[in-house]
Amino acid sequence: MAEQAQKDEFLAALTGLGGSAGNGKLRETLGWDDAAYDEVKQALIDDGAIVPGRGRGGSVAIAAQGDAVPAVAQAAQVDRQVRAARPNTSAANVGYEAELWRMADALRGSMDAAEYKHVVLGLIFLKYISDAFEEKHAALEAERDQGADPEDPDEYRAENIFWVPTEARWAHLKAQARQSTIGQLVDDAMTGIERDNSALKGVLPKDYARPALDKTRLGQLIDLISNIKVGDAEARAKDVLGRVYEYFLSQFASAEGKKGGEFYTPRCVVKLLVEMLEPYRGRVYDPCCGSSGMFVQSMEFIHAHRNGNGNGGKAKADISIYGQESNYTTWRLAKMNLAIRGIDGQIAHGDTFHNDRHPDLKADFILANPPFNISDWGSERLRGDKRWQYGDPPAGNANYAWVQHIVYHLAPSGVAGFVLSNGSMSSNQSGEGEIRKKLVEEDVVDCMVALPGQLFYSTQIPACLWFLARDRKNHKFRDRRGEVLFIDARKMGFMVDRTHRDLSDEDIAKITGMYHLWRGETDVPPEVVDGLTAYEDIPGFCKAASMEEIRKHGHVLTPGRYVGAEAADEDGEAFAEKMVRLVADLRAQQIEGARLDSAITANLQELGYGR
Repeated sequence: MAEQAQKDEFLAALTGLGGSAGNGKLRETLGWDDAAYDEVKQALIDDGAIVPGRGRGGSVAIAAQGDAVPAVAQAAQVDRQVRAARPNTSAANVGYEAELWRMADALRGSMDAAEYKHVVLGLIFLKYISDAFEEKHAALEAERDQGADPEDPDEYRAENIFWVPTEARWAHLKAQARQSTIGQLVDDAMTGIERDNSALKGVLPKDYARPALDKTRLGQLIDLISNIKVGDAEARAKDVLGRVYEYFLSQFASAEGKKGGEFYTPRCVVKLLVEMLEPYRGRVYDPCCGSSGMFVQSMEFIHAHRNGNGNGGKAKADISIYGQESNYTTWRLAKMNLAIRGIDGQIAHGDTFHNDRHPDLKADFILANPPFNISDWGSERLRGDKRWQYGDPPAGNANYAWVQHIVYHLAPSGVAGFVLSNGSMSSNQSGEGEIRKKLVEEDVVDCMVALPGQLFYSTQIPACLWFLARDRKNHKFRDRRGEVLFIDARKMGFMVDRTHRDLSDEDIAKITGMYHLWRGETDVPPEVVDGLTAYEDIPGFCKAASMEEIRKHGHVLTPGRYVGAEAADEDGEAFAEKMVRLVADLRAQQIEGARLDSAITANLQELGYGR
């Protein structure tokens, strides 16, 4: 009989090959003989952990949704698969989130995705709280002889770690995962955490005991989640919780058939927006805040620059946070995301267009990633709204409703940076061109950045960044009236896998540095902007365009129209000499082409097809 250690090794190797492989390749990877390989393979097939495939030499794959994997086999394979799929620390990929999703989705059965997401996301957050708590608990336990008390809630709150009461600790839930009362135990855990942590009141889901929820599958899901770390120091450094949460939200939206324009904002894009605007102090607002990524990155920016680091120590943790999110599940995630990090914020739930929860707010900084190209946004109920200072947005696309909502909420010297689809820079449908023209002519548009493709997690819609400023002679920077900076970053970034691109820190520093030089800032490190100490146009990358140039282009704001072509490298060869060489090459290729034509004709004649 196959040993468990052999089964573990088999599954780890198979996962390392992408979850499926030919028998020959997998046998070679393991270095086993045919008899040993066949014995372990058959045992795993019998367990339901793998399924046989097709092919000349046969193949195997880790059992997926629909392969009817027995519960005992699922529980046994979870730890092996998760451990084998080590997380990638890149900003575009956690590494094991897709594998985790596949296994979690296999446990969904016939449950509706809209219902199941509350079950899964609540448990993952509970695991996060527990991981952080247990890590601190162990540290305090080790310091008992120095007077530390692992059961003192203040020890945890002092470090922005949630206190987890006994009934809510993950080890307790895991031990009871196979009991019929597990639903009530999870509800009790959520209630206990909300009771002892005021920041989470009304945020956590508490309906796991409902009869419609299959308690066997709930127990299996707890077993699955038990095998991942999302809240210890290493996982927090990689933002595993945020990435797993967002990936799951994306997949649930897809399963519900309404993925639309809602998607994860890549960390590099958030970082670029924050670094461009430098929200050191004041009111920071995100009208469609999602999971609060903009706020988290703003606080990280402040912490990173607190000691100077190129800006003279001007960064202080002196910002007030305001946000709004229409999706209830995502709003709860936003509250959790801020609470985890000890960030206070006024995050409201509701439709930003129809129930603006911060109607009188005038923000110093606005950062946002609105859902792209939303067609059903209730425009007919908002005709003539006071926010539409530049014209009523079209009924079929909310892009310019978002733009004008943002402008309306800017303070007199406020600045904004936000993501929109590329179409927003050039569309002339239903009055969009006129709205854009007024924005340009009234000197609100400061900078436009074209982003590379494949940055976003679950949409291929090309995107750009808009940067607006209420007062472009606000004395903080140079007078920029009558001019707009265009940056074409479409060639920047690197592929982290077959489908995702990321911007490197160097890419972000260059884009940010050129914008800051153009604004007249003098503390930009020359090494991040090709050695420049003052702004210069760079063909193919950036161009400071006058209002007259923009008018000539019909107020289209696509950077590619302005930056021109990248300068070609000089090869030092004189033009006349180059032409002689190229013509000689052409003649030689023509002679070779004629020879090949003759050879082909002769071959065809030998085969009886010539004339």
